[in-house]
Amino acid sequence: MEIMRLLPRIVSLLNSASKFRSKTLRYKSTIFALSSGYGKCGVSVIRVSGPEASASLFGIAGMKKFPTPRQANLRKIKNHLTNEILDYGIVIWFPGKCVASCPKSFTGEDVCELHVHGGFAVVTSVLETLGKLNDYRPADPGEFTKRAFYAGKLDLLEVEGLADLIQAETEYQRKQALYQMEGSLSKVYMVWRQTLLKCVAHVEAYIDFSEDENIEDDILEQNEKVIQTLVLDLKRHLADGRRGERLRDGVKVAIIGEPNVGKSSLLNLLCRQPAAIVSSIPGTTRDIVERALNIQGFPVILSDTAGLRVDTQDVVELEGVQRARKCVSLADLVLLVVDSKKFYEDIKNEKLSYEDYVKCYAEQLKISDVIFETGLKSNRKLADVGVKSKFSLKENCLLIFNKTDLLKDELELKLLERKFSNVCTISCENNSGIPNMMDSLKRKLTTLCANPSRESPSITQSRHRYHLQDCLHSMETYLNMYKESAQNCDVVLMTECLRQAMRHLGKITGHVSTEDILDVIFSDFCIGAHTFVQDIPYQNVEMFLS
Repeated sequence: MEIMRLLPRIVSLLNSASKFRSKTLRYKSTIFALSSGYGKCGVSVIRVSGPEASASLFGIAGMKKFPTPRQANLRKIKNHLTNEILDYGIVIWFPGKCVASCPKSFTGEDVCELHVHGGFAVVTSVLETLGKLNDYRPADPGEFTKRAFYAGKLDLLEVEGLADLIQAETEYQRKQALYQMEGSLSKVYMVWRQTLLKCVAHVEAYIDFSEDENIEDDILEQNEKVIQTLVLDLKRHLADGRRGERLRDGVKVAIIGEPNVGKSSLLNLLCRQPAAIVSSIPGTTRDIVERALNIQGFPVILSDTAGLRVDTQDVVELEGVQRARKCVSLADLVLLVVDSKKFYEDIKNEKLSYEDYVKCYAEQLKISDVIFETGLKSNRKLADVGVKSKFSLKENCLLIFNKTDLLKDELELKLLERKFSNVCTISCENNSGIPNMMDSLKRKLTTLCANPSRESPSITQSRHRYHLQDCLHSMETYLNMYKESAQNCDVVLMTECLRQAMRHLGKITGHVSTEDILDVIFSDFCIGAHTFVQDIPYQNVEMFLS
């Protein structure tokens, strides 16, 4: 049968698609490094990987033969040149050559791990001794993981997931990173890539055997339906609101409002420490004060801003206001703070409705475009109590009425809180209303980040989004060429569009890449390389009662 001539072409396509990942680098050097991170601790783990990893067993661990793989052995760790005892530690051997098809070590090579006491002097002496062994050198940042990647132990998405898991500081960050490291995102892209590969094979068959009676006439039409479905899936995947990226990098939350409404007090309350100076003098906060928080499992970058007002002549305060406006424009969530006492007095004296007051307040601060979806009608009246009214505040805005402790009657404000889902009434002075505010804040954060799942993983990095958009463009080009040319379409060019789409997906997982891109990814992988909000650690903010 003539169809047999198709097999070499399909095999060639498969080999081409996996050429990058099937490449096995035979490293001549053996590398070593402290894998558990620097700092005093009870136990430090020093990893050795490479063709001469066994030299550390026989050299500094004093073994006479290979130990049982993956079994802990208590040994004297010695300087092989002077025979001086450096420490007593655990030695574990992971042979990479015992099962050629599936080496049972992290890097796919021979690996030796030395578990020694975590004192600086102990670790330094062991590392210096390893450096004196033949063909041993210190590992470059991320080199263990890079070798694991080249050995096929991890793909690039799993590598990035592992790096994120090491750096995760909140519960939802941990979940997202773990699912990615397990391959949930890789599986999605690999299924798409295999679908494209089948489509390419079908088109290649059509090119070679279009006159053969065994090739269906509607093969291009079938391909079009498959690609259309794939395009819809990819568009849905891209339309995720950047939830995964936001969860990985942190939700930017800006606290804004007039001077002296309690913005800094709110920041301090959420941080549970005096992070910002609090004073009754308006304009105390001049610059942006940032803190990284863990709010019920979500990473938050909380920014306290200068009070917004336009009547000041203070040059420094004006600069603070400009910075505040810029911060608001970049924020994922805006907390607009209002003085409850002033609000209550104004609506009584001016006979304003709640919505009129908020509109005037926003216009006065020049933030209407930031908090409103559409303009409000000034003559609109509040609906009956207990009925949820449609309010035009943006979904990423939470209106917080502070200083309720100064009111004699909080009933009217409480009615507003019941009426609108984006309104909270609190007192930073006595912690009144804080649990309800934290609930509202968590709902907003859940909407912005979503809850990570294995079934529907989100895009976690802009690199992924860039290649996915290019992949989508290539598939749409294929569909446009098919529709415009009908039966006289250039099948060869259409096939190239599908190949391009495959390449873009391959670049995400690392099946297709360039060395310079890999160098950037792995150089950022080492422990401690990633910092978050100027090295400020996350602080746990738990719901607490007054």
